[in-house]
Amino acid sequence: MNAQDPYGPPMPSFEVTSESFRDGETLAPDQRSGIFGAGGKDISPELSWKGVPDGTRSFAVTMLDPDAPDPGGFWHWAVVNIPAAARTLPADAGRADGRLLPGSAFQLKNDGGRVGYLGAAAPRGHGPHRYMVAVHALDVEDLGIAKNAEAGILAGLLPQHTLARAVITGMFER
Repeated sequence: MNAQDPYGPPMPSFEVTSESFRDGETLAPDQRSGIFGAGGKDISPELSWKGVPDGTRSFAVTMLDPDAPDPGGFWHWAVVNIPAAARTLPADAGRADGRLLPGSAFQLKNDGGRVGYLGAAAPRGHGPHRYMVAVHALDVEDLGIAKNAEAGILAGLLPQHTLARAVITGMFER
């Protein structure tokens, strides 16, 4: 990871959009953490993507706060094994039960120790934080990650399997 792109070296991109927030804007209360006291509901944002590269065999979706005081940032969400035909995740797909995820997709444990989406929760007085939601187009159908794995394990696997990456960033400060 580097200071400019915490997901790693530059690579080809495609387009990702969200009905839940616009790139660079403050995340809505729904996307903030209720668990960590940020006044939110821990509802994952809707995501849609297009223009993916040929050879894409699956997708992973992640949300990383690179501005967190933890080394390597704070993983708020990680979904793996999203089928190659998928082009959207509905709002609240990050529910712990995963029932809104497509096909064989499943979620890893976030850095809060829970499976599913954990909303934005920058420490009070820490300044603005970036919540980078990335859709990773992968060259494999299955990353071979155990269902009880922590999201951080994904960081080591993504560089070797990512064909292209699309990122949309939400902001939050308290």
